[in-house]
Amino acid sequence: MSSSTSNHLHANHTHQFDQGNPLAQKKILIATIFTGIMMVAEILGGWIFNSMALLADGWHMSSHMLALGLAYVAYRAARHYANDPRFCFGTWKIEILAGYSSAILLMVVALIMCISSIERLFNPVQIHYNEAISIAILGLIVNVVCAWLLHDDRTHHGHTHHHEHTHHGHSHGEHESTHDHHSHDLNQRAAFLHVIADALTSVLAIIALFAGKYLLWDFLDAVLGIVGAVLVARWALGLIRQTGKILLEAEMDEPIVSEIKTIIDGLNVKISDLHVWKVGREKFSCIVAINTENKNITPESIKKALSIHEEIVHATIEINYR
Repeated sequence: MSSSTSNHLHANHTHQFDQGNPLAQKKILIATIFTGIMMVAEILGGWIFNSMALLADGWHMSSHMLALGLAYVAYRAARHYANDPRFCFGTWKIEILAGYSSAILLMVVALIMCISSIERLFNPVQIHYNEAISIAILGLIVNVVCAWLLHDDRTHHGHTHHHEHTHHGHSHGEHESTHDHHSHDLNQRAAFLHVIADALTSVLAIIALFAGKYLLWDFLDAVLGIVGAVLVARWALGLIRQTGKILLEAEMDEPIVSEIKTIIDGLNVKISDLHVWKVGREKFSCIVAINTENKNITPESIKKALSIHEEIVHATIEINYR
């Protein structure tokens, strides 16, 4: 005999677990426009004034603009399809898919940057330093403005849950768990980190141009172009890992999994199956299957025990009575 139920633990029953971020959406649109203007200026400047570092920064900025643009489109799409029943656990992963796609494109851009810089290293050309330096500094200013615009002060907050489990009239003690929840928007956070990486590439371009002008180290322009490409590739790889983990639902190493097991063990029942995956910013859904001989253990009692964790927003409980 078995009993099962599906519960939305902390709100009215809905499968749209992430409410979006309209303010971040507006900020990202503004940052995309600023970045697009600066991208055109840097690419044209690098081409006209023969600066590989400036070109690298411009192409990096193009990937940055693409990432911001995808983030903005993802926000719009997530809100547009919020009530579409085809999305069984909401539309939040549209934002994650956008981040993954931009990361793949970033790897391509990094490869192009690296090849072009190596070619310029062996085939140097004359660089118009004064003009190139001016454009690079302007690009850095734009990056700083965008970083300020996209910075989210709500980095994290901690809180503690207390709950006492009672079974057969006996107290199993108070369960306490402390969580350090990251409340930032993953889409906004990725865009912010990209701006920071882009600002660093701008700094490298400025260093290369000043070294070439005053120290006659013309080779440094191409060398730092390669360094910039490596930085872009490293950032892209990190984003691929982060978003890919969410898209593939590889969340079983999250702390919440062990916390769910601790709660269930405290009820003196055995878990036969457990699945946990992310459905929003620091929000999880789970499926728990339990074997027990105790008829007093019900899906509702399991739900009540799990409710101390506010990050569990949807749970499906199955109980098999032996």
